[in-house]
Amino acid sequence: MRIGIVAPARAITPEAAARVQAFAAITFPQVDVVVHPQCFLEAGHFAGTDAQRAAAFLEFANDPGFDAIWFARGGYGSNRILGTVLPQLNRAAAAKAYLGYSDMGFLLGALYARRIGRQVHGPMPIDVGRSDGGASVGRALAWLVNRDAHVLEPNLDGRPAAAFNLAILEALVGTPWLPDLTDHVLYVEEVSEAIYRIDRMMFTVGNATQLHGLAGIRLGQVTDVPENGEFGETLDEIMTRWAGVLGVPYLGRAAIGHAAGNMVVPFGAG
Repeated sequence: MRIGIVAPARAITPEAAARVQAFAAITFPQVDVVVHPQCFLEAGHFAGTDAQRAAAFLEFANDPGFDAIWFARGGYGSNRILGTVLPQLNRAAAAKAYLGYSDMGFLLGALYARRIGRQVHGPMPIDVGRSDGGASVGRALAWLVNRDAHVLEPNLDGRPAAAFNLAILEALVGTPWLPDLTDHVLYVEEVSEAIYRIDRMMFTVGNATQLHGLAGIRLGQVTDVPENGEFGETLDEIMTRWAGVLGVPYLGRAAIGHAAGNMVVPFGAG
C-alpha cells in the first residue's frame, strides 16, 4: 500500500515528516508513506502558493500508484484550491481514501459532495508531535491500512455520518461545496474559539436550509477556549438550543477534535 502526504494548507517540517515515516515503517512495514516535497514549501502562511498546493494535490490524487491521500496538517488554505482541483480529478482519484481534519474539512466536504473517493475525519501527520506515544497517527494508519474498527469514534451506529470543524462547516454553508447530509449524524468540534463564537457559528448551522434533514448533531472536543467572561450557557445547552432550531436532536458528545483523543469518523455509512 502507498499513502501520499500533501499539504493543501500549511507546511510541516522535514523532521515531522521523517518521524511519521519512521513510525509507519515500524508499525506498518508493508506501507510506503511518500511525502510530497510541496509539504515543506513556504509562501507566507501557506505551504507554497495556491498553484503549487493545487498541483501537488492533483499529482498524488490522480496517480493510480497511491491508495490514499493523508493530509499533512490543517491551518488555513485548502478552500482556496477547491475550484482548481475538483474539476481535474480522474478515475484514480475516485478510488482513493482522503484523511484529515480541521481546515481539510473543505476538501473532505467538497469531495464527498461529488462522491469522489472515501472521506475520513481523523488524525494527520502533524499529530506525530502530540505526547501520546504515536497513538493519534497510529489510529489514522490503522484505518487506512486495515480499516480497523477499534479506531472509530465509539458513537458511530451504522447511520451515515460526517465530521467537521465547526468554523469550516459554517464557511461551507451557502456554497456549492457543502455536501448533502440528509439522514447523516453530523459531528462538529472546535479549537481556539470563544464560547460566544461557538454560539454565533451555530446560529448559521441552525438556520442553514442546506442542512435540513440531518439525523442529529454531536459535539466533539472544544479546546483551547480563550477567556472571554461568563457566557451563561454550557456548550451542551448551546448545541441543544440550535439543534432545536434546525429541527434535529442533539445527541451528545463525541470523541473527535484538536486533541489526542481524536478518533476516526468515515463519511457516509459504515
